[in-house]
Amino acid sequence: MRSAGWPLAGVIVAAMVSGVWTAGRPPQKPAPAPPAAVTTAPMAEVVARTEPSVVTIHTSEGGIGSGVVYRADGVIVTNEHVVRAARSVTVAFADGSRVAGQVTGADPITDLAVVKVQRTGLPTITVRTDLPRTGETALVIGSPLGFENTVTLGIISGVGRQIPLSTTGGRPLVDLIQTDAAISPGNSGGALIDRQGRLVGISEAYIPPAAGAVSLGFAIPASTVVDVADQLLTSGSATHPYLGVSVTSLTAGVAQALGAKVNSGALIRQVQAGGPAATATAQTGDVIVRFGDRPVTGVGDLYAALRAVEPGQTANIVVNRGGEVRTVQVTLGTLKK
Repeated sequence: MRSAGWPLAGVIVAAMVSGVWTAGRPPQKPAPAPPAAVTTAPMAEVVARTEPSVVTIHTSEGGIGSGVVYRADGVIVTNEHVVRAARSVTVAFADGSRVAGQVTGADPITDLAVVKVQRTGLPTITVRTDLPRTGETALVIGSPLGFENTVTLGIISGVGRQIPLSTTGGRPLVDLIQTDAAISPGNSGGALIDRQGRLVGISEAYIPPAAGAVSLGFAIPASTVVDVADQLLTSGSATHPYLGVSVTSLTAGVAQALGAKVNSGALIRQVQAGGPAATATAQTGDVIVRFGDRPVTGVGDLYAALRAVEPGQTANIVVNRGGEVRTVQVTLGTLKK
């Protein structure tokens, strides 16, 4: 698609779906985050120090996104939806140079991908893996609509956010950082940094004004980025825990129609034969209301809880079955894409 007056707006990085834009470890790792008590530099200095680590990614289809230098030996991390279906891309650096890049691994579940370029000595970004606090300063650096090295300023508006399945049209986006720093098409895959210039997240999505939103942007936490990027660098793919059920959020209306004895939770619509949930005797019609020590009020809560555990672990799942509360013990399988 082309946006009138914006020759680079092209196929920016994603499509809007129901009101959302989805904007052994390697020897070289991201620089460790310095202690929390860091002297705060002037904002312009923070940006000047950080922006060389943020790149622009061009696809052969005309798409534009952003990326972050993850390792000095030529590893870039970005969103999976930026490079989807592409094997080669062009990476533009802050110094004006452009080099070819190869997509070496992608994970559609977390929407992360790694790109390798034949260049060394790249400026890596310092990674902060603990979650920022609501109210902290937030800066977004990327290439919205192709304007490279654009910086926007705001705060961390919230953590642990979810964009529900009903809004995305597919798998819900969970465990996100929310910010009011402007995120636009082309920012996807770029950096969300704190006041010290440390990477706290990778820009992923925003809800546009047409949906009634004002400054609602979202990023993938840096801890998830590190975990998935290292898996992609090691094996080319990432693994995730697998429950083996098809679920939908239970609303009061659905509960009334089904005669359910609970008004919220994740309703199991289908149990895969031979899967972990089936082995643990979960049934169609069960409503999952708790996963481990985390309450479940909908599908997003269930996906967030799954992200916090590893394949092979055993978890206690509390379900409501016809008004009776039961605890089901499930040994999670492995979902690999």
